[in-house]
Amino acid sequence: MKELYVVAAIIKKNNKVLATKRGYGEFINLWEFPGGKIEKHETKKEALIREIKEELNITININKFALDLEYKYPDFYLHMSCYECTIKEDKIELLEHNDGKWLSKNELDTIKWIPADITIVNYLKETLTN
Repeated sequence: MKELYVVAAIIKKNNKVLATKRGYGEFINLWEFPGGKIEKHETKKEALIREIKEELNITININKFALDLEYKYPDFYLHMSCYECTIKEDKIELLEHNDGKWLSKNELDTIKWIPADITIVNYLKETLTN
């Protein structure tokens, strides 16, 4: 089975987190935390900074490691490292997503997440303040 190694950004602002709606592929129109694949020559943090620049045209500060998760999809096995981040700019440009929104802890269950990202949602329910 194919294995994918990816990173995801939990971007925080004013006790809210950024959710993005997938604009392509198998999980189109489901919500996710932005990020993507780690290239062979990159560290996880380098990959995350690059992916967020490519997807949202913003620069992030990586504040701390949040969690690692694994998820078995029918066609591949996912390894994801997640980091809590903040953004340096206020203007987000959705280059690969259909939509984006800032969600409070109480709003996390109001959208349909990509299956693996539900683990991150559960992490945020325990750690995010109202």
